[in-house]
Amino acid sequence: MAFPLAAFAQALLAAGGLGGGAPPAQDPLAGLSARDKAALVVVSGLPAPRGVGGVIVRAWNKDAPRPADTLVFVDQEGVNVGPFPSSPPVRRPSDYATEGEARAAGRATGQALRAQGVHVDLAPVLDLAGGPLGSRHYARPELGLAFARGLGEGGVAACVKHFPGLGAAAYSTDDRPWVPSRFRPEELAAFRAAVRADVPCVMTSHAVYEELGYRRGLASPEAHRMLRDWGFEGVVVTDSLSIVSSGPWPVEWARRALRAGGDLVLYTSAEHARRAIRALTPLAREGALDEAVRRVLELRRAAGLPPP
Repeated sequence: MAFPLAAFAQALLAAGGLGGGAPPAQDPLAGLSARDKAALVVVSGLPAPRGVGGVIVRAWNKDAPRPADTLVFVDQEGVNVGPFPSSPPVRRPSDYATEGEARAAGRATGQALRAQGVHVDLAPVLDLAGGPLGSRHYARPELGLAFARGLGEGGVAACVKHFPGLGAAAYSTDDRPWVPSRFRPEELAAFRAAVRADVPCVMTSHAVYEELGYRRGLASPEAHRMLRDWGFEGVVVTDSLSIVSSGPWPVEWARRALRAGGDLVLYTSAEHARRAIRALTPLAREGALDEAVRRVLELRRAAGLPPP
């Protein structure tokens, strides 16, 4: 079972939504300024700063203007989770019993999201059932992987989450800024299966892990190294760095996440995104963001967007 970047690119071709543009330059980074590169590794809430790599659409801003030619992200997981409540999926992740049901739901979700101009669904949750997210957990990881494959067939990239897993956490990281957790072998196996299936995107976790020296998953070089050692070649995006609304942490976490090996830093706050771009521009001048920018540009290309 595979759902690589090519899967949703092929779906777009079939729908007439990809191709026809000029071929990419020999070096896709040529002509990009340090500020351009810093902006390309940021996903922002709306209204977004100029040149960001992506925007995240939430229920309260789904009708707001979006920048042209920018990756559009959503959290469309199921009932009560997602900006488009009248669109698929119409069931909670915990309700699926078979891989066929989950795959069909993912396909319908991808098609509906693509019609809304979405490129990436920050779903499915691969954290093991019994964790703090309730009905957002699938009964078993195979069902989440089937949903992810369906998304790709529907023309939208899946982004599995929250690596390296929240199944052992007592609380959701949406509710508390400091959530301790630990590795569970079955949970790591689920993410490794997603990598083997060529998933295009992985979201890293805000939880702090005993095995990582109580560092956040999203800021741990060891966590990113694990993904790359498994053969992951796609984009790594952080969970929202806007969980703390004041102080230096939204920007400091971005620096740490990108230095650890991440590719995109996500903010629901447009002001946090602006601050992050300013803070990340010096890293871009050093060349520290180049590999991340290359992977983001590849995701953009597969989604049918022109070069920036």
